[in-house]
Amino acid sequence: MTVLWTDALVYLLLLTTIGLAFYLHDKEHIQRPLNKIRASKVGMVSLVVLLFFLVVGLLDSVHFKASQEKANEVISLLDYFATPLREHNEKTYSAPFATTLYSKEIVEQNGVIHWDYPRLVHGGNHLKYPGKEQLTDILIKGLTGFLIGVVIFVFPLIPIIDVRDYIINFVSNQNDIVPIVKPPTEYNKPVLMTLFLILTISSTLGYLSLYYHVLGTDKVGEDVFYQAIKSIRTGLVIGTLTTLIMLPLAIIFGILAGFFQGWVDDVIQYIYTTLNSIPGVLLIAASILMVQVYMNSHEADFTSAIVRADMRLLFLCLILGVTSWTGLCRLLRAETLKLREMEYVQAAQALGVKRAAILLRHILPNVMHIVLISVVLDFSSLVLAEAVLSYINIGVDAATYSWGNMINGARLEMAREPIVWWSLSAAFVFMFALVLAANLFADVVQDAFDPRSMGERN
Repeated sequence: MTVLWTDALVYLLLLTTIGLAFYLHDKEHIQRPLNKIRASKVGMVSLVVLLFFLVVGLLDSVHFKASQEKANEVISLLDYFATPLREHNEKTYSAPFATTLYSKEIVEQNGVIHWDYPRLVHGGNHLKYPGKEQLTDILIKGLTGFLIGVVIFVFPLIPIIDVRDYIINFVSNQNDIVPIVKPPTEYNKPVLMTLFLILTISSTLGYLSLYYHVLGTDKVGEDVFYQAIKSIRTGLVIGTLTTLIMLPLAIIFGILAGFFQGWVDDVIQYIYTTLNSIPGVLLIAASILMVQVYMNSHEADFTSAIVRADMRLLFLCLILGVTSWTGLCRLLRAETLKLREMEYVQAAQALGVKRAAILLRHILPNVMHIVLISVVLDFSSLVLAEAVLSYINIGVDAATYSWGNMINGARLEMAREPIVWWSLSAAFVFMFALVLAANLFADVVQDAFDPRSMGERN
């Protein structure tokens, strides 16, 4: 097993989240907003979508060497499961579900040389007469993949199937058969429907991708569906690891500035004001250039392309985290200024409670709702930031799969005739689904943890 830097940080963040969940599961002030999130149909549906992306990202974060023969090739579990997609490369562009290349070439057939669209090496190569068999074959294989998804969806429901009542009722009155599955609650129905759609669509596309390039191929013949799936991890890493780097800076500096004031407040304000005065794009470009120069000077330490790409991704997260903590820091400073004047904080100071204990027991728990809201709100903006930075070639490495690199590679092909539209469309659809789910969930979290809404409800 090979552990990359970003993999280790992803595992650390996952373990921290699980530990925090266990610590807060019996806290009443946390349970009230969590119950409100559970009662929200939009919140639970968006959470299911986010968890689906998270599972894909975690599968792509478990790396190991492919084989002893290819010692320098490092693949992930997602690569292993998607081996047909990874290995079924074509010569160049091909449209979604196509059986031929997108452009005509000189083709030799039965000893005759003519100008035609060459057949793909893998896409639809099982068809003898593509023009007649393709549509029927796609429908049959699509239906097969859909049924596989239905089985995967129903299988976990077997424990809640009441077979005994079904048999008794069937024997006593065959015309009045009760439902064999216990009906879901009102709030579980949208969740189950969303899970059903995700599993069936994923299974259908996955099964079809064994025989066709469901989203076409790019300029070098690589499957676009595979690229879009692999880009999920990059988006999640940018959104989560940047948050992991940003949070300690924002929380520590924001609370200290608001609580101690004086010269501590002046120094912290000077630091984040200086950072805000530097154009973020220039700072990121300079940092990425420094990392590139360092890796070129130490080639022995970066023998694998995936290690080089991972190091650049890690530094991009680091730079984004260093430049994006200032906004949350200001919010926490303002909230701490208000909290330090509350009666219970003043009483604790009068009783001689140490300042560190006041910060940990009274200040930090009462600003966590702002932290949670900001984290969820910033996630989608960071995913979009990666796409913008990669589009202008100062984002992740060109060898890293990302939606920004897909958009950057497709922008020049939008002007050709006929237009190559599927790479841009695939990146847009996947990124739109992730960002939309994150924004909807952020709205629900904001409403649930907003003290004003909780006060109005009470």
